[in-house]
This record gives sequence, structure tokens and C-alpha cells, in this order.
Amino acid sequence: MTELAFSGPADRNKQPILDVLCSLLPAQGAALEIASGTGQHAAWFAAALPQWTWQPTDADESALPTIAARAAQQGLANVRPALLLDVMASPWPVPARAYDLVYCANMIHIAPWETCAALMQGSARHLKVAGVLVTYGPYLEDAVPTTAGNLAFDASLRARDARWGIRRLQDVAQQASQAGLTLRRRQEMPANNRLLVFGRGD
Repeated sequence: MTELAFSGPADRNKQPILDVLCSLLPAQGAALEIASGTGQHAAWFAAALPQWTWQPTDADESALPTIAARAAQQGLANVRPALLLDVMASPWPVPARAYDLVYCANMIHIAPWETCAALMQGSARHLKVAGVLVTYGPYLEDAVPTTAGNLAFDASLRARDARWGIRRLQDVAQQASQAGLTLRRRQEMPANNRLLVFGRGD
């Protein structure tokens, strides 16, 4: 059996994220995952939430076979075939107003800033009225001291690509607001990360 691509951080954070999702989500629904990467989150969450259908996507076409293979290895019938999806593209190759959850982990800081606005606008188009967008990753926050680890991580990202970097939470929330989404929950997570929940209305 071919060894699949593996992300250590995704393996470490999958259960803490799932714990929050379980406290947040209804018993069943449909999820759209943006930037699924290795597919570890898709497989873990879909296995734990069997009444949810999970639509993984990635902007890198080479990631799609790995996502599909990981779901197939675990016999996950509720994971749909992975799709090629770049948040900057319009339209997205998925039905509008179809999802109870749009989930995106560790993309906003490893992509140009304009992808944040595209994520917010696309999520607003594809979420059901009561649906939520959940993002996960490191954020900079006004009046909250930034850890040395996150400062070093931010510097390493910008050294790799000047368009990358850890984003200010307030700037991300502003982009969400412009798309009609409001920050409803800010959850501290392990390793200096945050889980943010956005939805329509107050």
C-alpha cells in the first residue's frame, strides 16, 4: 500500500478541533472543506460525524488523490470525491446555499491576503441561512501578546513568500463583515491557535 502524505500538525490538532465542532454543530448536515490538504481532517471528522456529508476540496490538484485514498482506506461513504477548488475562482464548483458548515484550517496565513476576502465571500454564497464558517489557525490580536513562537513562525512564512503571514484577527473579521458574516465565537486552541466561528447576523 502506498504511504499517503501526512501532516504532523493536522494529526495533533484534529481531535481538539473535532471537540469544538461537536459542541457547535447539529447532529447531521453537509460540510464543505476548503484547502483539505492531506485529507486527515476530512477523514477524522467524517468518521466521527457519520450523519454529516463531507465535501473536501483543494486548490492543488495533486492533493486530490491523497484525500480520496485516505477516505477510501477508512471506508468513509460520507466523504464525497475531492474537488479542485481555488477560493479565488468564481464561481466555486459546488452548489450555492448547500452547506451547513464551511471549514477552512491553516490556509489564510499560507496564502496571499486576498484569499481571505475570497473565502468570506464564497462562504457567504454557499452557506445555508443558518450555516457557519469555521476557520482555524494562528492569529495576531490587538491587546493580546503574541508568543515568540508565533512571531518566529510569521517571520518564516514571510521569508518563504512575502504575501504570506499570520493575519490580524480584527482584519479577518472585517473581511467577514463585508461578506455579511459576523464573528460569533473565538475559541483558544492548543499551540497558540484560534478557532473562529462566523455566521450571518448578530
